[in-house]
Amino acid sequence: MGATLAVIGLGRIGAFHAETLSGLAGVDELVVTDERPEVTAAVADKLGARAVPDARAALAAGVDGVVIAAATPAHARLILAAVEAGIPVFCEKPIAFTAAESRDVVARLANSTVPVQIGYNRRFDPAYLAAYDAVRAGELGRLSTVRSTTMDPAPPPPAYVAASGGIFRDCSVHDFDIVRWIVGREVVEVYATGTDHGEAMFAEAGDAATAHTLLTFDDGTLGVVSNTRYNGRGYDCRLEVHGFHDTVVAGWDQGAPVRNVDPDNEFPAGPAHHFFMDRFTDAFRAELTAFVDVVNGSAAPACTVADAVEVAWLAEAATQSLQRGIPVRIEDVRSL
Repeated sequence: MGATLAVIGLGRIGAFHAETLSGLAGVDELVVTDERPEVTAAVADKLGARAVPDARAALAAGVDGVVIAAATPAHARLILAAVEAGIPVFCEKPIAFTAAESRDVVARLANSTVPVQIGYNRRFDPAYLAAYDAVRAGELGRLSTVRSTTMDPAPPPPAYVAASGGIFRDCSVHDFDIVRWIVGREVVEVYATGTDHGEAMFAEAGDAATAHTLLTFDDGTLGVVSNTRYNGRGYDCRLEVHGFHDTVVAGWDQGAPVRNVDPDNEFPAGPAHHFFMDRFTDAFRAELTAFVDVVNGSAAPACTVADAVEVAWLAEAATQSLQRGIPVRIEDVRSL
């Protein structure tokens, strides 16, 4: 018998998750809700799901698990409410708006046995997973550098930029999570730089439109994270892992949004990736399939709240580094 799952929040990613879940063999029934009743009704009608008026009703609907895709300010409250009700949780990043708030949520969950999985979908992309496995198998030898790139084709609306918490908390965190996961070590220092390109919406928010972050791991491995809101050729998300013995890459597929000017090389053939949900469709499906396994008790969360709070500290350190123009040690950020 399959599970009954609830989806709270039916914006872009929530509606996408609901549609994905509706097609999974392990899901028998879907319960959906959004603060906009007309959106709830439309998604429920499209997917044959059960509509409920709010999050409280969703948690009381006899569900076996809940997917939280509401706005960030609601994440902590909904995670804690679901765990208190004994319901396994999948929550889109972040746990809370700040690293300190995320730490407090993790502390409150310390004695709970209810599983909570945080949504860092790149861990489920086949190429990224293969890179992880190659590192764990020792195929690369000692690591020297890990490079992770996320470049959006166009910036989000000004209202989103103002409320996002900045490029490091909103975008770079995916890169921070994946390099930390693949290296398997902790970051001790962060140095970030960036520019707003003279765009008022970024300048007014104290944000960067393009940013680069240097991560120093506790074993001397270096991580290089590159992000921009302006990459007109498409959605560019790639990884390079360099070791003393070998190098592996992920994301260098035929849809890589680059124009190769080598006249003797036609790679990549295209078409270029233009949207993160298209680029990572299979990863999102694998991620939610894994959560269904968590709900059924046959697997543990692939990305825990402890993982997510470590990523939040990296984003906090990068934000401070950009503002102060100096390297920032993670231990110093934790003490604030």
